Amino acid sequence: MARILIVEDEKPIRNLIKRNLELIGHNCIEAADGNTAAVLIAQENFDLMLFDIMLPDQSGYELIEQTNGTPVIFLTAKESAADRIKGLSLGADDYIVKPFEMQELILRVGAVLRRTQKIEQSLRFDDIEVRFSSKKVYKNGKEVLLTPKEYDLLEALLRNRNIALTREKLICAVWGFDYEGDTRTVDVHIRQIRSKLGLGDHLKTLYKTGYRFEL
Repeated sequence: MARILIVEDEKPIRNLIKRNLELIGHNCIEAADGNTAAVLIAQENFDLMLFDIMLPDQSGYELIEQTNGTPVIFLTAKESAADRIKGLSLGADDYIVKPFEMQELILRVGAVLRRTQKIEQSLRFDDIEVRFSSKKVYKNGKEVLLTPKEYDLLEALLRNRNIALTREKLICAVWGFDYEGDTRTVDVHIRQIRSKLGLGDHLKTLYKTGYRFEL
């Protein structure tokens, strides 16, 4: 998975982000101030950086100018349109306003990593192989044909493995924010995926909530 730098001066928020990103396989490095982050940026390689804007020593706005093109997501309490425009105009790949839901952050991190191709290209577990680059799934070496939505749903669960995902979040990730159908369509597609792949105890149903893929 990806190597991610988290720059956040509030330790509880920093630890929460780190813990959740590491649950799905990312390697996270922390910095609590701008100067420490600047040293890490200069000395090490990262696939993605998460910056608060209001930091001791150097701001997130100053840090992004030192990243040499590494993807950046701003996580900040600065919520005005002017702040968003400034952050994105400086080259940020995304801009998330605090407070935010951890599920949303994880999905957005995945989206940026996919766009920049800084994410795993395949995943193997048990007798199943999922090739993200070609969007193909194999069981016991034989290709299993999934519909586009079945595949997208499976990938969303795998990319966010070990994280509880609500039906609403899965709808947004797979069908889009403007989807007007019923969230029960998620359950229908989950049944189809289970029928085709089995998945055993990996795919958990969370009562009245959604699903979690455990690996």
